[in-house]
Amino acid sequence: MTGLHWGILATGGIAHAFTSDLRTAGLDVTAVGSRSIESARAFAEQYDIPHAHGSYEELVSDPEVDIVYIATPHPGHVENALLALDHGKHVLVEKPFTLNADEAAVIRDRAALKGLLAMEAMWTRYLPHMVRIREILSKGTLGEIRVVSADHTQKISTDPGHRLNALELGGGALLDLGIYPISFAVDVLGVPERITAFARLSDAGSDAEVATVFVHPGGALSTTVSSSRGAGANVAQIVGTEARLEIDRVWYTPTTFRVVTPDGSVREEFDGAVEGRGMQYQALAAERLVAAGATSSDILSIDDTVAIMGVLDEVRRQIGVVYPSEH
Repeated sequence: MTGLHWGILATGGIAHAFTSDLRTAGLDVTAVGSRSIESARAFAEQYDIPHAHGSYEELVSDPEVDIVYIATPHPGHVENALLALDHGKHVLVEKPFTLNADEAAVIRDRAALKGLLAMEAMWTRYLPHMVRIREILSKGTLGEIRVVSADHTQKISTDPGHRLNALELGGGALLDLGIYPISFAVDVLGVPERITAFARLSDAGSDAEVATVFVHPGGALSTTVSSSRGAGANVAQIVGTEARLEIDRVWYTPTTFRVVTPDGSVREEFDGAVEGRGMQYQALAAERLVAAGATSSDILSIDDTVAIMGVLDEVRRQIGVVYPSEH
């Protein structure tokens, strides 16, 4: 166990995955909160959590909780994060951070005012293979980066009421799936200067497929594809003038990659296999940041999170997707 006490806000599938990995890493999960005390108690029993609360207010008021993981659907992130911050708790907010950049900026500014850490739970950024990729890029091994491509495609329910389809829940492939490759492109190349997007919308009006082409500082290009209607290869690559880096399926989870020169020679192979799903690495980073007194991540800064939400806003503007709460 560590000295930082985690509180889990909400008890859905992503909360189960995250908490399981916290336990794998030996981190201290102190409390869970749900709108249903029965759900909170069942969750607490499953993961041996000392305190179960029947409301989010009770969870963030728990004096033993230091940091809160926000695991509610996207539309609730801003309200839940502000609630935790106002009770003096650091927050790790499940991605996408919010519905839009304006909401993200509100959380950023409140955290800064309170002197607390606000961090997006883009867990892919913290995985060992991504850490190694950034090291390779910083050394210039690939030469000048010309192109980044990545996709995130899954076959998910077509039920209009499903969370990924319902606009009132922030549904659509972009925020749930497209956030991964878009965040990856920004990680490698920086925030795009030009954005072009196309989409196929579902009958519910949410985006079922989205394709993007970005122009980044210096002229490098990135392409992304996301879909909730069919499962693709889910691979990624970074193409440079001296070599390319190929990330295997499923690129945004613990996996393998290789660095390949233009003549086909393999310069490096890396196996990023980890214990559990790998969500513990973002939690370990959050603990390190809190211990250092930081209010923003050094791997994905809160300003970059706000900027990425702005990119998603522009993509949605171009494809014509607006959430009911934004009217």
